[in-house]
Amino acid sequence: MAVVDGRRAGACLLFRDAEADMNRNELLGRISINPQICFGKPCIRGRRIWVSLVLDFLASGMSVEKVMREYDLERDDILACIAYGAEMSRVRYVDIPVESGT
Repeated sequence: MAVVDGRRAGACLLFRDAEADMNRNELLGRISINPQICFGKPCIRGRRIWVSLVLDFLASGMSVEKVMREYDLERDDILACIAYGAEMSRVRYVDIPVESGT
C-alpha cells in the first residue's frame, strides 16, 4: 500500500472521506461505555460490538467493507473505532521492544 505523508494511503483516504461528514468529537460520540453492557468495554453505541474487536479485525487485514458487511456497521462506526483507538494511544501505550540499530 502506498504511503502518503507518513500514513498508509488506504487509511488516509478513509479519513479524507470522513472529514467532510464528521469531526473527531462526533465520531467519538458513536462510542459508548456502560458498566452494565459488555463488562464496560467501549462499544459502538447501541450495539454490543467492542471497539477492540473492530480494530483487531482491521489490524488482521480484514477490509473495512467486509467488517461493515459482517457486522452491519456504517463507515462512520468504523471511523469511530479508529478515532477511539487513536485517542487511547495518546494517553496509553503498549510496551514494544526497542529495535537495535542494524
